[in-house]
Parts: sequence; C-alpha cells; structure tokens
Amino acid sequence: MLRKSSNNQSEVKVISFLDCPAKTYVRPDGKIQPGRTVLNHCQIVGEVAREIIRRFPTAIAQELFPVGAPLAAGGHDIGKASPTFAEKIHQACDPDLVNTDRLPNINPRLEAKWGGHAGVSQLTAKALNAPDFIPEILGQHHGFAPQVAGMRAEDENFGGPGWQHEREQLVVALKRCLNEDWPTVDSLPQARLLSGLTSVADWIGSGEFFEDPQAPWEENIGRALDAAGFVPSTYRTGLNFEQLFGFTPREAQSILIEQVASPGVYVLEAPMGLGKTEAALYVAYKMLSTGQASGIYFALPTQLTSNKIFERFNQFLQGDKEKGLSGILAADCRHRSLLLHGNAWLLDTDMGEEGRPGGAWFNQAKRGLLAPFAVGTIDQALMAAMNVKHGFVRAFGLAGKVVILDEVHTYDAYTGTLLDALVALLRSLRCTVIILSATLNRERRQQLLGVTLSARDYPLITACPAQANVHEIPVPAGPSREFAIQLHCDEKLAVEQALLRAEQGQQVLWIENTVLEAQQRYLDLAARASELGVACGLLHSRFTADDRQCIEDRWVDLFGKPGWSKRGEQGRILVGTQVLEQSLDIDADFMVTRFAPSDMLLQRIGRLWRHHETPRCQTAKPEAWLLAPELEAAIDSPEKYFGSSAFVYSPYVLCRSLEVWQPIQAVCVPHDIRELIERTYVTRQDQGQMSRWLSELDNGTRWRTGRNALRQLARVTLAEAGNTLPESKAQTRYSEADNFEVLLLRSMRLVPEEQSTLLTLLSGEQLSLPWKRYQLSKPQWRQLSATLMRQVVALRIQDAPKALPLDKLKRFGLQHCFYLGNPDWPTDESLLRVALVDETGSLKGVEYADIHDKHNLEYRNDLGYRVIKN
Repeated sequence: MLRKSSNNQSEVKVISFLDCPAKTYVRPDGKIQPGRTVLNHCQIVGEVAREIIRRFPTAIAQELFPVGAPLAAGGHDIGKASPTFAEKIHQACDPDLVNTDRLPNINPRLEAKWGGHAGVSQLTAKALNAPDFIPEILGQHHGFAPQVAGMRAEDENFGGPGWQHEREQLVVALKRCLNEDWPTVDSLPQARLLSGLTSVADWIGSGEFFEDPQAPWEENIGRALDAAGFVPSTYRTGLNFEQLFGFTPREAQSILIEQVASPGVYVLEAPMGLGKTEAALYVAYKMLSTGQASGIYFALPTQLTSNKIFERFNQFLQGDKEKGLSGILAADCRHRSLLLHGNAWLLDTDMGEEGRPGGAWFNQAKRGLLAPFAVGTIDQALMAAMNVKHGFVRAFGLAGKVVILDEVHTYDAYTGTLLDALVALLRSLRCTVIILSATLNRERRQQLLGVTLSARDYPLITACPAQANVHEIPVPAGPSREFAIQLHCDEKLAVEQALLRAEQGQQVLWIENTVLEAQQRYLDLAARASELGVACGLLHSRFTADDRQCIEDRWVDLFGKPGWSKRGEQGRILVGTQVLEQSLDIDADFMVTRFAPSDMLLQRIGRLWRHHETPRCQTAKPEAWLLAPELEAAIDSPEKYFGSSAFVYSPYVLCRSLEVWQPIQAVCVPHDIRELIERTYVTRQDQGQMSRWLSELDNGTRWRTGRNALRQLARVTLAEAGNTLPESKAQTRYSEADNFEVLLLRSMRLVPEEQSTLLTLLSGEQLSLPWKRYQLSKPQWRQLSATLMRQVVALRIQDAPKALPLDKLKRFGLQHCFYLGNPDWPTDESLLRVALVDETGSLKGVEYADIHDKHNLEYRNDLGYRVIKN
C-alpha cells in the first residue's frame, strides 16, 4: 500500500510488519535469501531472554529482573520495520530469491546517521511512551547508544506515519506473542542489566539454531542456550576446606569464610603467601552451594597472570584425583567439559551473531564474562561500569556472581575512579565482591567501600554486607620473616651479584619496570649466564599467547612448587616486568628489582622466600637489592635519576617511597607492611621540590595528565550521556593502553584458485583461510580463529605496525576471524594490525607496506616484541 510521507512531498511504500524481514539467510549453496520476519525474530529473542532468566538461581532472578523483561529484549528490533532496513535486506539478497519489489528512492546507507535500525527502535518506543529506560535499552542493543537527539519516529527518513503505524502494530503483536508488557526499571544498574540481557538474547536468537526461516524454532530455545553455555550448574554439597585444597584453613582464612554469609563487599588485607586465593574460592563455593550466587569471575591484574591462576581455578572446580582433592562441581554438571582448557569456552560454545568468529564478542577475554566460571582481567570487569561498547553486556555477565578482585592495591587516580564505580555497580547487581590485597592503604579502602573506616590493624578483614553495618576484624598474621634490604645505584654490581648467586645454584628473580628494560637486561645476562651453566629466562606481556604459554609452563613451574625437585639442578635467573609481582605463586632465593612505589616493592618481595618448605641452596639468604638513585638527586630531578620508571609511576610517589625505604636495612613481613604503606601515602604538607612534584601529580604537566584531570576523564567514561566509546578508546589504565592487536605471521599469501589465503604461523604450521564463510563449518571457523588469536600480541598504538587498509584485510579473508569494525559506526575502528616476521626476527609489512614511521620492529620467541629506536 502507499501512504503520503510526513511532508506530503513524496510517497513511501509501506510494507506490512508481518512481511518485514529481520535477517538474511545464507543457504548451504552460498546463495542469500530473506530470513525470518521481524515479528518472528523478536519473539524468538524474547523467549531466549525468558529462558536465560529462568536459568538463574531463583532468588537472584527475582531480585534482578523486573516483570516484563522478555519484552524489553524482544522489542529490540522493532526499528527493522523501516524502509531503509527493508531495502538493505533486499539489496543483500540474490535477486531471484526475493519476492517483494524494491523500494524506490531509498538509500540504506543513510542509516549510519541515526545508528541504523536500533535508533528507530529507540524512537519508536519513545513515541509509544514506553517506561523510563526502555527506549534506551532498545536503542543500544548493538553496543552503542545511537545519536538520535532531535529526531522523531514519524520522520520521513523512517517512513513517516505509515511505517510508524506498522511498528506500533508490531509492538501490539509482540506483546500478545510473549504475553508481556513493558517492564518498570527501578535504577540505572538494572537498566544496564536489561541492556546486557537484550544484547545476549539477540546474539543467541540470531544464531545457527534459528537461521533457517522455514525451520521450527520453539524446541530450539533450550538447545541454543545449552550451546551458548548457559547451562545451570550443579554442585557437590558439604565439602570442607581441606577436601578442596588439601590443608586445614589458617585462622585468617576461617574468619573470612565466617564473615561472608550474604552478598556484599568484603576486603581481605593479608600478606603474600597467606592463602588469600583459597579463602576467596571457598567463600565462592559457600555462596554457590546455597543458591546465593550464579557463578564466579576471578579478576586479575593482567592476562599473563591469569593463565596460571586458571590451573588452580580449574582444580577447584573439577578436583584432582592424583592429589586427592575434590572439586565443587557435581559429577553430572555439564560445565565440566567446558573447563578442560582455557579456550574451551571459546571453542565449544556458540554465542550466536556477535559471538561468532569475526564478531565483536568472539574473544576469550570477553566471552569469559558470560561463562559461569571464568578467570580474566580486571580490565574487562572495569568496562562493565564504563560507557564503552558492550559495557552493559559485561555488567550482565557479572550480575549475581562472586567477583574476586585479586591484587588490588593503590591504582592511579584514573583506574581507582573506575574501580570505585565498578564496586558500586556490582553491589547493585547482587554480587558478592571479594577484594584481595597485601598492600592497601586506609584511604583507598575507604574510597572502595564508600564508608569511613578507622582500623589500622594488619592483616585485616573489612566486611560490608548488603543492608548491614560495616565491620573491621583484625586477624592473626601468622609467622613473620625478615628480609635483608640493600639499595644500590650500581647496576653492574647488581648484575655480578645476580650471576654469582645463580652460579652458586640460587634461583634469582630480576624485575624491571618496562618491557624494554627487561629485554635489555635479559640480553645483558643471558650470554654470560650460559657460560656459567646458569639458565636465563624472560617473561613479560609482549609475547604471543603460544610463546607466552611455553615460557610460563617452564619458568613459573621452575620457580614454583612443581619445580622443587629440579631446584638443585642448576642456578637460574628469571627476568621480567610487573607481571612477576602479581598473582603468580613463584618463589625466588634472591631478588634484584628496579625501584618502584612501596606497595609494588612489597608485592615483589612477596615472591621471595615465599614458602618455608621450598628446598634452597645453602648459600641463599632472604635478601632483596633495590636499584635506586640517591634520595637527594632523585628529589631534585626524578625523571633523570629514576629514568623510564618516572614515566611508569608518579615521580612524587617514587620520591615518597624512596624516603621511606632509603634508611631501611631489613623488612619484617607482614609486621612492617601497614606502616610502610601508610608512611608512603599519608597526606602531608610538602616543601621545596616535593611540593612541585605533588603539584604535578595533581595538576599534570605537558607530558603527563594530573590525577585531578584523570579522575575527571574517568568520570567521563562512566557517564551514560554522550558518545559510547569504542574499546580502543576505553582505556582502563591511563598509562597502559595496550589495546591494539598485532597478528604476527611468517607469511600470508593469496591462493585465488582455491579461493583462500595461505597463512604460515611463526611455528611453521600452515593454515588455509577461506574467503567465503560457507566454506567451513562453525566449529571449524571457531578452531581456526582461536588458533590465529594465539598469534596475537597486544600493544600500545605508538608501538604497533601501521594499519592496513580495511579492504586489504578483507581481501585476505581476515574479517571471518577478527572483528574489523562496523561501517555503520564511524568511530568503531578495527584494532587489528598485521605484520610478517622474517628469518632474522625483523617485522615487515604485508605486500611490502611500510611497517612503522619511526622505529624498527622485531619479534623473537625468547625476547618477545621489540621496538628498536632508530
């Protein structure tokens, strides 16, 4: 039928909402036809959302999700009943498979101006006077808030009153199909939760179980959720601490377990090696087995540390027969098969449209947030509170879970502001938040909990249950150990000492503050170490996942309990960066570390003489050398005397820390921890140069953003108003934006006769990458993509190779494995860079493209990714 548009100047053909297609369907022969209708797809997504909610523990679902939530999810695509979208589907299909006529004078590319059909969904719901938050929930289901200010649902671009009438009838029909009305949303956190539910239900409802428009769909709802990993968990009951971990709990662990009886926020401040991880995991088991939690997310400072924690976490879930340990999962729990290795959740689950290879959510770090049990980084959790693409999906993934935030210490003002917001959000989403730290100061603890605290005891538990008063409970410290401390500015002397100790058979740890310095230190030590019969290794964040796994498996085991039997074979030196100070159960005999803030130094000392039972060389003694300048020189010119460390950490905090540590000759852990931290960070009136460095810390310089501005920048990323940030711009740590992914290959060659690209990995293995998606099955695409993702290094943009044109990346077929951005969103850029590694380790551009404007780039499996300044 024909209707006049709103300006009465042209006619727009109106298609009945019953005939509007929501999708295209790629047939087995590769031909494309219209897929399911908008009503059918919206109904499927609403039913998927209903089943997701049903699979939450009952008490959690009732508290989190309002009545009518399935309609909010189902209503996401009502904007597809619009002329631009209908014409987009028409143009995407093979002409002989389309039964309807084209819409004249309709340009689908205009959709980029209003965020595509999602923007039309938002305007339609607003015109229908849907309750607060509902229009925005519908509008942002692709991860972004569409920019539709000043637009109305009846505007000519959206088909005028005729098309709006069809959308209104579509909503009426959808309410009838789902037997639901719009939900009433109580708060912004609940709105984020429903936004996440909507997106995830849409992904699953767009997946392989619902693609064929002629196939029945009702019986596939449960199967689709099973395939996506949304399987209710079952647990063994009545397990005690010793059955899970093989030892009786220490008193500090028992007190934490007693304190956590309901959701809330709980902080355990305790020294390194006290068993904070086991205490937190037993608390999680307690909450899961009583139906008070829906899963666990174990958030670590870096991806590097998460690999080893995963092994411990997996043992906690599944047990270990050889060690006589039980696991918490019941024998019939279907999640057991997904926990055999780190990539299982990626390979064995089908998350639908956005979660397919090449989709924005096909990534282990992201998808882990939706898994019932996952180890990941704190960065992914922080983005749950940020106005970043799919931030609300992360919030949905964390809702109702036990969230363990490990190694939380004094982050900078930017990350600290984000962390405060995350903790507040998690409390609103009925989470049980366990914060673990060896080195928090009282002011930071107050900020995290949003309450006034008084205790200065150490170790300490701070319990803040939901709807209850806060409690500060001192706990026993356990045995103490004294460490000899020496400050040295002579690096050559430290090198000789490290080699001497290793030659005696000691296991030596050397920690630098930057990757570049760690690489250079390794090169300085490795050749001489080999001559002395000493093994030398390097561990930092800039290795491919495959190489990093090999290094971790060898070196973390050698320096940990698995290496006790090999400890006497030879001396060893492991060089690394801050990744060695966090979450790894490694135990050195002697340590050399570049000077750092007090909390970081204490974390590093926590890797020294960690276990009483560790076999050691007779000459070993608990001692750490700190590479530091003289205090007076450092205060006068910190950037000169601290070097690159003054660009990693605040010069003011480095100087304050050096003031505290310079007179120290020994540290008693844990007895001295609280005093060292509080003396470093207590607020005071500074004079002279120190007042200048404090001013620069607060207000910044031309090279560094001050913490006042950092807090404001963080608040901007948290704001719901304004543009949604793409992930490349959504920094969670202002000084460490390793956001760009660099795919490293030996070669990449087009094979036109096979319609594929031949890829040679660094290992020499060859893979064929088809140019057409239908050439591989979905499991094959997942396997291929996961393999390629293990050839990736994450870098700052200034260190990454130059970008390749998008059409070149697509010519090689990389869009089938990596997310290359959405053309409907101009700010949504591809994070992928590609480089080829030649026989010498030098990086070259694809098809002889320039690799970098300023520097030479290299990659070696022993050194990692290197930026060599010309």
